[in-house]
Amino acid sequence: EGSVMSLDTLFQTIYDTPLAGAIRENTSYFPWIESFHVLAITLVFGTICIVDLRLLGYRSHRKGARQLIVDLLPFTWAAFALEIVTGSLLFISNAVAYSHNAQFQWKMIAIVAAGLNMAVFHLTAYRKIGDWDHAPQPPAAARIAGASSLALWILVILFGRWIGFTLSIF
Repeated sequence: EGSVMSLDTLFQTIYDTPLAGAIRENTSYFPWIESFHVLAITLVFGTICIVDLRLLGYRSHRKGARQLIVDLLPFTWAAFALEIVTGSLLFISNAVAYSHNAQFQWKMIAIVAAGLNMAVFHLTAYRKIGDWDHAPQPPAAARIAGASSLALWILVILFGRWIGFTLSIF
């Protein structure tokens, strides 16, 4: 319970910063930040979806899986960076309420799980991509990673959307 209290104190301190107050009190800051947050998740999900569908065996153009990943990864990471910046700004505007919101917590868990899924994929199936890069049907490990990734990112989007309907204002 002591750690929860210290986290609440930290989140209250963040909430009390001038930047958080400005985002909360200015009628256009939050909507603009949220709009860029939504645009960023569409880019993150879109680029990941293209790769995941390839991992599931749906061919894209004439590229192998490795080239597709190499081509799209910079866009994914740039959009994810924008996602982190805008998400952090949204979070600080009401840090205590977000930290106690179940949908926000589940969204964060889904993001971490998606990251772990990606790490496992890169440490396993991706290491042998030369063997299956142009195969019409990727190996089971790649297909499982692709399906898991799609499911987790869909959960991120769903939980993120639900936050707005479940967040306590005070």
